[in-house]
Amino acid sequence: MSEKLGLMICGHGSRNKGAVKQFAQLAEGLTARFPDWPVEYGYLEFANPVIHDGLNKLREKGCTRVLAVPGMLFAAGHAKNDIPSVLNTYQAMHPEMKISYGRELAVDTRMVKAAAARIQTAIDEAESDVPLHETLLMVVGRGASDPDANSNVTKITRLLWEGFGFGWAETCYSGVTFPLVGPGLEHAAKLGYKRVIVFPYFLFTGVLVQRIYNTTDEIAANHPDIEFLKAGYLNDHPQVIDTMADRVQEILQGANLMNCQMCKYREQVLGFEAEVGLAQESHHHHVEGLGAEAECQLCDEICTGACEKQVQAAGHHHHHDHDHGHGHSHGHGHSHEHSHDHDHGHDHHHHPYPHADHPHGPKSLNRDG
Repeated sequence: MSEKLGLMICGHGSRNKGAVKQFAQLAEGLTARFPDWPVEYGYLEFANPVIHDGLNKLREKGCTRVLAVPGMLFAAGHAKNDIPSVLNTYQAMHPEMKISYGRELAVDTRMVKAAAARIQTAIDEAESDVPLHETLLMVVGRGASDPDANSNVTKITRLLWEGFGFGWAETCYSGVTFPLVGPGLEHAAKLGYKRVIVFPYFLFTGVLVQRIYNTTDEIAANHPDIEFLKAGYLNDHPQVIDTMADRVQEILQGANLMNCQMCKYREQVLGFEAEVGLAQESHHHHVEGLGAEAECQLCDEICTGACEKQVQAAGHHHHHDHDHGHGHSHGHGHSHEHSHDHDHGHDHHHHPYPHADHPHGPKSLNRDG
């Protein structure tokens, strides 16, 4: 009996309707690349369908082998722990259907091309003409408690910097690690460049992308002599879809090689020694399946940052950014940085980030400004 293949695209999920819609569009793009296979998608939390719903549909369609790929930029906790945990749990319940897991989008020439296209569009649409050697590129990563994922953003920055020939380039992060966007841009403004291009290396929209743009506006107001350009995020650029399609083919070819050499769970990476050998568990079961009730009601598809303003107005400094290595965001109705020192009534299984008190990191963030 020949096996019947199916494709499962695994996302994190978001409270923001725009981010969920954009992830679905990415899934539709992959459906066109594999017209002979059933294709489903699902989320870990905050949106429906959840991953096991998508797997159920593939099983009902007679799939005997599912190729599952994470719709995430880099491999941090969600791609390394949470999705595999959900897939393993489902596999144990349905041994008749084999699930093969692929790797993240990672550092790839096609992803660099997609990023370059977004940056070039920002340059082309600028009102003034500034030489590249008088321009600074600021790449903003999601930020994770996994230094391997964070270092990958820096590599993307270098490839873009050297490829374009910008005068300078820097990397900062939207949360979890350091430097955050504000300190990063303030530092960049001191370096004497006429133009700063801020590029969110994110797949989808959401409160984090909007926060990056809002912070850019705030820093720009303090430095009127510098031109700040806000480049678009990756979204469903054809090169992104090409990369994900290739990740699917890698599973079939037996070339599905995730870079585990620098993984903090395997090696004694400097500052993360206590996490070597920790059990790989998902912390998303408590919110799996939250759909309409978790959806942000303050915005439509375009995040306006209204939730941030609401939090600030209430004087509440709970700044909640989950540890994503993938570049899309929750769009939480309130924004608390996930330092795991608060009580949600559930166990998140996260190890404390060793540099949570860094002066340019999340603990220094003042939401009154």
